[in-house]
Amino acid sequence: MAEQSTRPVRYVVIHKPGPKWQTGVDYRQQEGVGEHVQHYLKLHQQGKLQLGGPFLLPDLGGMMITTKDVTYEEIEAFAAADPAVTFGLLIYEIRPWMTAMEHEG
Repeated sequence: MAEQSTRPVRYVVIHKPGPKWQTGVDYRQQEGVGEHVQHYLKLHQQGKLQLGGPFLLPDLGGMMITTKDVTYEEIEAFAAADPAVTFGLLIYEIRPWMTAMEHEG
């Protein structure tokens, strides 16, 4: 068995269109997307969201990457509480990501 890595693990939240997503409608015009952005802005303002944003292909969704100090339990609860998720606009998946290559500094 391989030795457990000591590299930092971050969590990637991948969003995909949910049942209330309107195919062919620009993501900025989707009902609930403003609340979704405001929800993740809180995490960003806390210094816990490293990167986030939509994919540039229509109807594909988007992703968020946490900072190193966010636990799986914390991001799972946060992603589940997203108004766009509870409304049905988006669904989400969380993947652990080992940052094997990273510039320090």
